[in-house]
Amino acid sequence: MKLINKIFIILLCAAAIVGCKKSFLDRPSNSQISSNNFYKSTSDVRLATASLYGGSHWWSWANECWIPLGDVLSGTASFPYNGDLVQLFTRTITAQNGLVTRGWVGLYNTVAQCNTVITAIQQQADPSISEADKNAAIAEARFIRAMAYYNLAIYWGAVPIIEDNSKLIKDPLLNRNIVSDVYKFVTKDLTYAAQYLPKTDQKGRVTTWSAQGMLGKAYLTMAGVGKSGGVRDQALLDSAKKYAGNVCKNSGLNLMPSYYDVFKVQNNDNPESLFSLQWAGGVGYGTGNALQQLFAPDRIITPQQQGGWMALAPSYDLYRMYSAKDTVRRKATIMLNGDFYPELNAAGGGYKAKGTGMKKHMIGTEKDNNLPTMDSWSSPEHNAVLRLADVYLVYAEAILGNNSTTSDADALKYFNAVRARAGVDIVTAVTPALLRTERRVELAFEGQYWTDLVRYSYYDPTNAVKFLNDQDATHGRISFTYDPVTKIAKRDTIAPPLTLPATISSFTLPIPSSELTTAPKLAEPPVPYY
Repeated sequence: MKLINKIFIILLCAAAIVGCKKSFLDRPSNSQISSNNFYKSTSDVRLATASLYGGSHWWSWANECWIPLGDVLSGTASFPYNGDLVQLFTRTITAQNGLVTRGWVGLYNTVAQCNTVITAIQQQADPSISEADKNAAIAEARFIRAMAYYNLAIYWGAVPIIEDNSKLIKDPLLNRNIVSDVYKFVTKDLTYAAQYLPKTDQKGRVTTWSAQGMLGKAYLTMAGVGKSGGVRDQALLDSAKKYAGNVCKNSGLNLMPSYYDVFKVQNNDNPESLFSLQWAGGVGYGTGNALQQLFAPDRIITPQQQGGWMALAPSYDLYRMYSAKDTVRRKATIMLNGDFYPELNAAGGGYKAKGTGMKKHMIGTEKDNNLPTMDSWSSPEHNAVLRLADVYLVYAEAILGNNSTTSDADALKYFNAVRARAGVDIVTAVTPALLRTERRVELAFEGQYWTDLVRYSYYDPTNAVKFLNDQDATHGRISFTYDPVTKIAKRDTIAPPLTLPATISSFTLPIPSSELTTAPKLAEPPVPYY
């Protein structure tokens, strides 16, 4: 279904809100809630904003696109048998690519849902609800809308900004807005969220620290827009340093002691998670977390043994980023032939990997999770979209700024905190290349690496393009085998699909053809929003 039609449906069906009563995941049916008889109390408002953390409007992006776009485009992973994924891997992406279409529509569905909740609170909330409670609820919606627009800008660049769904009724033909204005819109939403969100809240909900951490990341990205020659806007770098540094120093949050434990279901919404999508096991197709179903390396470790349709293979390029000491992160992220995981298929004695594959997000069967209702389409993992470790590295990069190296005490403190947790050697200086490698390893299979490369392309396009082409030239974008006896990894001898040389245009996805058909003004040059 086309973007415009989907937004109309969300606009006309306020009953599309799904939320929680006792918890995020105790969701009533859509028909139980409508804007006409809802928003009568603070608990109603909280229920409405809970709807924004998961469910059907996040489905397409979070399951089908988040990791493929973030990790396959960047050469971290590949899957040779799916045409859409092969296009990502080989840079032959067409406007008909299904992943590109579902990603665009999924993010705009989330935008539309946030707009619906914001407007309903502003216009229909009962006078008995305090201004503080209304502002906090609007701040939750604006934070999540900002997350959607941040990803739209990263992948498509200039995109339409829609903050009032009703305007589409008057003018459904949309222009795109210039990239700098999309990021400005993101920071305005996040600034509001940082001001009105609480410092602490119900487990799983965003706080001011979530908003400030994301503000740091957004400003770090914005600092390079429209720049070149390796130089970024210092004022925006300072803003990134201010917000990310505030989270690092004043939030009271800390990294979990064990990297491996961060991704266990029993540690859902741990203090390191600044924003996680909220999923429940057993809700079926279209409303749950299907990462296992799609990307598991072996169906044996999935509920009802039905998953692994598009098992992603880690690339040789990713594998060689791990140092000899970086065993904890490596094993928590990718499986190598012979790796043993006692928590997977525990009733069968554990799981021994038969080849290379993705481990992160693989949480096992219904028995492993003591959840009989868990099905192959809905994992109970609350996957983190923004983690504290990410903000630590953002802070270090903001301090590094336009320098070729830094030994700043704060940069080293937080950069080395990430490394020390992983059990690898700390460093005495931070460089841009070291930062990119650290972020890639720390955040692999969390949809982040392409974001980092796009940020690089904004302010140093020549070297960003060269980086992608050098990756290809060394045959890094290829799968590999691993011998557990000799502990030697070898690139596959089968030639990978032909990859087109990277250009600066490689960093922007095409607008889906289905959207251009219904909204032809999207093909016109972007216009300012402000």
